[in-house]
Amino acid sequence: MAEDVRPRIGIVTGLQAGAFIGLFLGFSLSVVSALTQPEALLRLVQLMCITPVVCALLLGPFLGWRRAPLVDMNDPIEELREMLKPYNEGQGKWRVLSHVRSDGRTVRIDLHNSMQPLTIVAATLDLTERFPIRYIVGRGEQRSREPMLRGQVLAYIEERVTLNRRRRTSSSVEVLPSSIIEHMEATHRMHRRLFYLLPIILFFAWLEMR
Repeated sequence: MAEDVRPRIGIVTGLQAGAFIGLFLGFSLSVVSALTQPEALLRLVQLMCITPVVCALLLGPFLGWRRAPLVDMNDPIEELREMLKPYNEGQGKWRVLSHVRSDGRTVRIDLHNSMQPLTIVAATLDLTERFPIRYIVGRGEQRSREPMLRGQVLAYIEERVTLNRRRRTSSSVEVLPSSIIEHMEATHRMHRRLFYLLPIILFFAWLEMR
């Protein structure tokens, strides 16, 4: 079956992103203008107002052409609870109704009180290509309820999931879809390029305004 093609971000979102970049650039240029020629108030206002519009028109189509991360926007909680029903262990132990939660996008699976936590991880790990899943495993300290749980789950996930898709916190391990990671990396690359370009623009602006 052909791989699903991720949708474009869209021209509207691209224009908004370009305007936001222009707002930051316009503010920076205004600071340079105020430092070099404080009396040029009209130019300062023009830089603040015109730069976001120009950046939106120039960068908007380019930014809108980028592909958005392919993420299932439907709340997966019911599907996941139905899948994990066979792992119910009864009242006071691990149950899907009390140990599987969702905020609409990320599913949180609390692995405490389960007699088969690695089996639950194995059953749900493939679904992390569609939506993020956060496994609640505790801090792994000796005073924790289940001090061995964190190490066991971490070792299992590390063998099967690449490093860039894993997010560790003090009490959980989150696995993200590959599409989200690719989108984040592309965004970081663009931010780095803008970060390198901004000082050059400000330097030539300072030469022009002084």
